[in-house]
Amino acid sequence: IAGVVLLAAVSWEIIGGDHTRFSQSYLTVQLVVCILFLCDFFVRWAAAERKGRFFGRNILFFLISIPYLNIADHSQTPLTQEAYYIFKLMPLVRGGYGLAVMVGWITRSRVTNLLVSYVVTLLALIYFSTLIFYQLEHGPNPNVTNYGSAVWWAFMNVTTVGANIFAVTPMGKVLTVVLAASGMMMFPIFTVYITTKFQSHFKAQNALHERAGHEGSPDPDEPD
Repeated sequence: IAGVVLLAAVSWEIIGGDHTRFSQSYLTVQLVVCILFLCDFFVRWAAAERKGRFFGRNILFFLISIPYLNIADHSQTPLTQEAYYIFKLMPLVRGGYGLAVMVGWITRSRVTNLLVSYVVTLLALIYFSTLIFYQLEHGPNPNVTNYGSAVWWAFMNVTTVGANIFAVTPMGKVLTVVLAASGMMMFPIFTVYITTKFQSHFKAQNALHERAGHEGSPDPDEPD
């Protein structure tokens, strides 16, 4: 639930918020979710048999659960441009974790087939990429005038066609390469899945016709 709320808050703040500063309501949601994540971490850490191994495997989750923006806002500590840039990305990473939790719930379901899991994973990747790209490029990039520009950029790059919107920030350039590479790896999976389904269907149809032909033909040992 915290992951869903976090993803909704991140999406609302990025798409419709002020990109020069974070709203107080957004920081409050971030703080509550971070507290829940930290409580979850420490409870599972206390219950783990191998605490050192558990901490090593979940160190990333612990780091993204720290409310850096709330600490900086409460202490009124002046941040350098580099530090603010990193802190600005942490809610996005945290929102990505919430999105990964949601995708994991869907793809692990027994009623979810491979195609649905593939489509959900691909759409989640595209959506999260649009949030990051819009957050970073809106302002520095004159071609990214609205969220629709980020959606166009993401879909054109994941299909490896390429868009007429080019990233200008370092992270945006890295994200462009990652998104295109992900599309090159994931679309062949879709092709193989569809091909396998068609082959299975044709084999089943041929087997059915052969069975029907054997049942309709006369038995040579049966007398006239």
